[in-house]
Amino acid sequence: MDAGARHTILVVDDTPEIVDILSVILQPDYRVKVATRGKKALEIASSEELPDLILLDIMMPEMDGFETCSALKANERTRDIPVIFLTALTEATEEEIGLGLGAVDYINKPFTPALIKARVRNHLELKSHRDNLERLVQKRTEELNLTQDVTIEAIASLAEYRDPETGGHIRRTQTYVKTLAEHLRFHPSFADFLDDEVIMMLYKSAPLHDIGKVGVPDHILLKPGKLTPDEFEEMKKHTIYGRDALASAESRLGSSSFLGVARLLTESHHEKWDGSGYPYGLKGGDIPIPGRLMALADVYDALISKRVYKEPFSHETAIAIICEGKGKHFDPDIVDAFLACEQVFREIAIEFSDHIEERDVLMQAGGAK
Repeated sequence: MDAGARHTILVVDDTPEIVDILSVILQPDYRVKVATRGKKALEIASSEELPDLILLDIMMPEMDGFETCSALKANERTRDIPVIFLTALTEATEEEIGLGLGAVDYINKPFTPALIKARVRNHLELKSHRDNLERLVQKRTEELNLTQDVTIEAIASLAEYRDPETGGHIRRTQTYVKTLAEHLRFHPSFADFLDDEVIMMLYKSAPLHDIGKVGVPDHILLKPGKLTPDEFEEMKKHTIYGRDALASAESRLGSSSFLGVARLLTESHHEKWDGSGYPYGLKGGDIPIPGRLMALADVYDALISKRVYKEPFSHETAIAIICEGKGKHFDPDIVDAFLACEQVFREIAIEFSDHIEERDVLMQAGGAK
């Protein structure tokens, strides 16, 4: 079977003779569907099997070709179907209107079979090339996204290897951050920043929040007891180490919204709402939103996790400590968001728990779904 036989052409004309002529011309090479009214054409065009091209008359009753084309282009399912206008009109302004509506070509009546066949074939080939290009671009985009995700995971694992007791920390905290961001996306203080793209970037970049710990000496990072003041000052530098690493990547790769979000999150997740945090001592709304979200997620996870120096706290205890830090350590609005979805936090913590002790404590008192 000829390759063209796989294509479906929708012929729309209120003159039965024109429909019959076009059907005779096209049927040897294509499947042909017909409509004599604009509304019927819209029904056929948006059916399960979309036509590959539409031949559309302009002068029709009830809904003319211009109105029909506008409706086709306004519909997400049909907007990419090539439309060729058929018209007895010869005014240049009419052609400008049609092309402005998104039509790809004009064929004036009367027409010849050879002209119809050539125009249809050419525009189907153009559509095929465009569709192939879009598929290639989509495939390449998916490959780049996968490469990015794998690279993030590999880099984040460097910090994890330095601190083997926090294997699930990465997965938990990135899911906490996404949960908070989705809850806050329509809040007046966050709506201008949080959209689908930014929320996904936050989710993907959250695993990098402690990447700077690769620069902290082992005797400090792995110390089981309380750090001395000097050791704590060295530990605080991990936010700067992470910032510098991501800033270096930005300078080499150019402006990147993903790297920008990752850098903000990494350098500011230890800032506190009252200005007592580090590394800059930022206060209130001066703290970047990524850092504010990560701050709460990070603290909650530290509280419910087992460490060499402590047993895991219960979910209820973690809630009480975070509430105590409202307006001090944490953005009050983010604490409110946490309280609204605290059960989701518990379920995330259980799903990605590292130790049976953590899971047991989390499932006590309030239980879990």
